[in-house]
Amino acid sequence: MILIVVKFTIKPEHSDRWISLVDEFTQATRSEPGNLFFDWSRSVDDANQYVLVEGFASPEAGEQHVNSDHFGKAMSWIPQYLATTPQIINIQDPEQTGFGEMGEMAPAN
Repeated sequence: MILIVVKFTIKPEHSDRWISLVDEFTQATRSEPGNLFFDWSRSVDDANQYVLVEGFASPEAGEQHVNSDHFGKAMSWIPQYLATTPQIINIQDPEQTGFGEMGEMAPAN
């Protein structure tokens, strides 16, 4: 599995509509065969910052994603909305296949 976390800082005048701006790209990515998840969250500390958590089943799935038409298209228009260069973490773990249960915590009875 490939796990990618990206922090995007959006220009303030666009931050409230960021999720709608990236919706087509998000839906296209989620429909890719090797995509496990592609989830946006807004920072509770900075209203202009969004965190994208992506998971792909294999390095090949990740490569197909960055070579897709919708990825190329997004890379051409997203920069106009950015306040800073996105920050990324990219981790590959071939043994991991998705989310697992947290061992340190479970619902109270």
